[in-house]
Amino acid sequence: MLNGIEFANTEYFWLLVLIVPLTLWYLFQYRSHQARLTISSIKGFGEKPSLLVRLRPFLFILRILALIFLVLAIARPRTVDVSTRTKTNKGIDIIMAIDVSSSMLAQDLKPDRLNALKNVASDFINQRRSDRIGLVIYAGESYTKTPITSDKRIIQNALNEIRYDGLINDGTAIGMGLATAVNRLKDSSSKSKVIILLTDGVNNAGFIDPKIAAELAVEFQIKTYTIGLGSNGNARAPVGILPNGKFQYGITKVEIDEELLQSIADDTGGLYFRATDNQSLEKIYAEINKLEKTEIEEFKYYNYEEKYRLLVLIALGLVFLEWLLKNTLYRSFI
Repeated sequence: MLNGIEFANTEYFWLLVLIVPLTLWYLFQYRSHQARLTISSIKGFGEKPSLLVRLRPFLFILRILALIFLVLAIARPRTVDVSTRTKTNKGIDIIMAIDVSSSMLAQDLKPDRLNALKNVASDFINQRRSDRIGLVIYAGESYTKTPITSDKRIIQNALNEIRYDGLINDGTAIGMGLATAVNRLKDSSSKSKVIILLTDGVNNAGFIDPKIAAELAVEFQIKTYTIGLGSNGNARAPVGILPNGKFQYGITKVEIDEELLQSIADDTGGLYFRATDNQSLEKIYAEINKLEKTEIEEFKYYNYEEKYRLLVLIALGLVFLEWLLKNTLYRSFI
């Protein structure tokens, strides 16, 4: 009965304490309510009182129940239906530019760099509920995997599909990856435009200089966060392809052009981060998530349905039943 019901005036529950003194008073007065007859012997009378006499305390129970229901009624039980409407005042358009070169299969992050990134990026996307997000992938070349969209299901599916498959030339074309991301955001009408550029190497491919791409980002007021992905020192990474088509792994030196990534971030008003393991990568995306906040107004509407009327009717019904019994069956006892 009380499932999903709240009470608006819980302070009135203190009135239930009155039940204790009322009960004590009733027990104390109970004997004085009985008619007494003093005789020398009761052998001619039955020893057991009638059922009607036994049930007489039921009148007091009715009164107590009426009090309980009345207290519950004035405590105002009600159900509440809450509806929420959000209004986004300042949306953010975000392009995630992801390096998919063969070195992203290095296993210094678990299970490898690319899959570790996909797991963290997926959580990041889920948290950007009011923003539009797009994906650009690059290696020796670059292309748009998904244009900016507010449909998170499309983005998640596209992210899950990212893998190194050799369809684009191997290498690391940071300039082309950044330029493609800028091209996707330059016509955006959003008040805030952001690129998250991730790489695990140095710019060694493509025909666009990363500095030129950074200047384009500055011109179109696009903030760029850069992430260098890879442990310090050496890492187990693909060094060749076996006859069966699988990668041959070996120990390679981790080389990241941190100076370039720092320069791109500084020029565009962003920040540079270095992720050396899964935990630091998670912290980086969490930090970016905090830095790039979308202004949202949330309106909550409360629809209350009062439930006290039934309790009042029950209380009145109990009072009436007590009055009826006192004036009919128990009239001779009063």
